[in-house]
Amino acid sequence: MTVTDAWNGPIGRHWADHPERYDAMVAAFDEPLFDAAAIGPEDHVVDIGCGSGVSTRIAARRAPGGRVTGVDVSVPLVERARALTDSAAFPSVTYELGDAQVHPFEPDGYDVAISRGGVMFFADHVAAFTNIARALRPGGRLAFICPQPASPDGAERKALGLLASLLGREHAAENAVAVAMASLSDPERVRQVLDGAGFEGIGLTSVTSTTCWGRDAADAVDFFVSRTPGLTVSDATRAAMTDALLPYETAEGVLLGAGVWVVSARRPL
Repeated sequence: MTVTDAWNGPIGRHWADHPERYDAMVAAFDEPLFDAAAIGPEDHVVDIGCGSGVSTRIAARRAPGGRVTGVDVSVPLVERARALTDSAAFPSVTYELGDAQVHPFEPDGYDVAISRGGVMFFADHVAAFTNIARALRPGGRLAFICPQPASPDGAERKALGLLASLLGREHAAENAVAVAMASLSDPERVRQVLDGAGFEGIGLTSVTSTTCWGRDAADAVDFFVSRTPGLTVSDATRAAMTDALLPYETAEGVLLGAGVWVVSARRPL
């Protein structure tokens, strides 16, 4: 199963059905991403892997006199983005279904390209970023976030790994997405890809925060289990999964530590 298949199958539909849950997981990284993007009020912006459109709409608020285009390979997510975007409130926002690796962007059509975790899934990263670079005007900016390498002792890896082991199942779609998620975790790999695509001024900044998985441990387990449609979980397994998350339960929800790279670059003049 390809990553594109996964995003147009149960995984993509689950993200489209629960946009507020997934947005909450990365909300802590919005400010550093948009600081790096430095979107101006008249800028034309393309949001790569826009998902349900929350990052597209944030960009539109920062460019009230410009225009913003969200692009995603997932039919369910593009449909949800369109449904969640009030055309009266966001008249400059449009969404397009497509793979940014080969999408026919308008050459030199954008001032800024952003991505809130959508650039790891390309089949050919150099080809994809080369295509994105062509879509930027000379001097145009690129800013995106991607996961840092998962620490074996990190809370997120330990907790989610334990939940998966308690379920005792592996899924091809989830495995394909997990492998792709880590494809740009090495900073040197990121620099090589962007340099190969013709970008300059490449910078990576480490940002750590927490991801929120649910209101409490039981709610987080319900959400985790729901990501596999039709999965039946015994009461004993569900109780063990809940116990595994109790150490991460706080007044603000179940919080797991996570880290990302905030990456910035520009197309040469």
